[in-house]
Formats: sequence, structure tokens, C-alpha cells
Amino acid sequence: MTQSKRSNAGVVGWCLAGVIGMFGFGFAMVPLYEVFCEITGINGKTGARYESTVPLERDENRLVTIQFVAQNGKDMPWKFHPEVRSLEVHPGESIVMNYIAENPTDQAMVGQAVPSLSPSIGTQYFHKTECFCFTQQKLEAGERVEMPVVFIVDRDLPEHVSTLTLSYTLYDQKISVSTAEKVTKTNDNG
Repeated sequence: MTQSKRSNAGVVGWCLAGVIGMFGFGFAMVPLYEVFCEITGINGKTGARYESTVPLERDENRLVTIQFVAQNGKDMPWKFHPEVRSLEVHPGESIVMNYIAENPTDQAMVGQAVPSLSPSIGTQYFHKTECFCFTQQKLEAGERVEMPVVFIVDRDLPEHVSTLTLSYTLYDQKISVSTAEKVTKTNDNG
């Protein structure tokens, strides 16, 4: 083998190692990102599906304001808004709040909401027990639905936090109607 061929083989080897390394790093990013979001509360990673063995007790001496915000992602034509803009809640009580979605288009569409909570310290103390964000939502042309979120603000929320803002961004999932029908059947059965 000549010096030139060995040099080329070395470059090819380094390139292959780089591609394999980038591929592995891409796979590792998803779980690392999930852990990062759980720790920091970014991207709506709150205490989802809270289940407690301790009976809930309301803190009657304290009220926390929960603000509700809704927005659409790029190219999402649905009308999407909270039923109310804010509520005052006692920590420890279970609250049901609805978001309203309407598909004004002439075709069935599937959307999914991504939650976010601020300030980020609140993510440790805000527990969703039921949320439309856990599943994709299929709406027929012209259909309007109420989508509930059930949550509990933990009694251990630091005293200096008096307002939490729950925000949802609704995205078009751009999947076919037949896939959307399978999503609906799965959601109805599970």
C-alpha cells in the first residue's frame, strides 16, 4: 500500500468514526433532553399524572393564582384558547380547567399540545393528573371540543410563589386522516 492510499484509508476511518459517533450522540440526546427537562421544568415537564397515597388536604389559608395561556404553533389553523384566563386555587385541591379547540378547516386534522409552566420552580409543585397534552387530538372539519386538564398545586409550593402560568402551544401533527382515525380509536379505548 502506498503512502497516499494509507492516508486516504485513515481519513475514511476517521470520517466513519465521526459519523458513527454523531449517530450515537443523536440517539443519546433524546433521553438526555428528557432528564434535563425533568430537572429544570423546561418544555412543560411538570409532575405529570400525580398519584399520591396521602389524602389531599386543601391549604385554606393560601391562594395561588394560575394563569392560562394558549397559542398555536406555526401553520396550525385551529382556534385554541383557555375557558378562563386565570383561577385562584388553594394548594392541595384538585382543579378541572378546560381549553377549547375548534377546527375551522374543511378537513379532519390532528393536533397535539405541548405544555409549559412558569416560573420554572413551579414545575416541581404543579401536578397534572389528566391532560389533553398526553395524547394527540383529532378534530373533524368544523368540530369544537372542550379539552380538560386536571391539576393539583402542591401544598409545598414555596410561599414566595403566588402565581403560576400554564401555557400550551398547539401543533399540527400533519398526519393522514386514516392515521388520525386510528389515533382516535386508540384514545377512546385507552
